[in-house]
Amino acid sequence: MKKNRHDKIIELIARHEVETQEQLAELLRGEGYDVTQATVSRDIRQMKLSKQVTEDGRQKYVYSTADSDVMQDKYVSVLKAGFVKMDVAQNLLVIKTVSGMAMALAAAIDAIEMSEVVGCIAGDDTIFVAIKTGEEAIEVMNKLKEMMA
Repeated sequence: MKKNRHDKIIELIARHEVETQEQLAELLRGEGYDVTQATVSRDIRQMKLSKQVTEDGRQKYVYSTADSDVMQDKYVSVLKAGFVKMDVAQNLLVIKTVSGMAMALAAAIDAIEMSEVVGCIAGDDTIFVAIKTGEEAIEVMNKLKEMMA
């Protein structure tokens, strides 16, 4: 069932400019899939979907089977596109983003797979990145700054 749903997601994002998880969930329900926003969120992470800027400046989900160097560049471009500022609070890295971009940036940070990062929680414009130690939080902040330079 999940494989079929993932195939349908690839088809839907190829046919439509899907901007939000809610929009994708609605399209999937229209195709007969009983999904929640939480299910769609997990699918997006598992499939490593990313957001791409459209010609009119909006964001849409895209699926890529590109090699890891190409994907690394895409993740960094997502970071650059949505990043506003960041600061460390003990072992948490708090990242402020452009409104609506936190989920895309969190997915990019997860996909970069830094060993210090335990996980990310994203809202609309804020991400909490849980990091093993306070010292490593500073290291991760510096790595992200370097990537975006």
